[in-house]
Amino acid sequence: MDEVTTRLSNCFQVVFPGLPNSNILAASQDSIAAWDSVAAITLVSVIEEEFGIELDLDALAEFNSFVSIRGYVNKKLSA
Repeated sequence: MDEVTTRLSNCFQVVFPGLPNSNILAASQDSIAAWDSVAAITLVSVIEEEFGIELDLDALAEFNSFVSIRGYVNKKLSA
């Protein structure tokens, strides 16, 4: 697992502590009942703090899975 994936997994564990590690990489709004608007904002905040980046809240609807968020974070870090 690369560093971004590991750090992002830790962010998911903070926001969704009951989510098994084995399910994080496949996590999505559809698969996690607790992933509501409050959890989404909390997740964004935790990710911003962890990576020292600012996520565009206008793109919040796109942050609907671990994979999509990882892609966004990778783009922000390489820019």
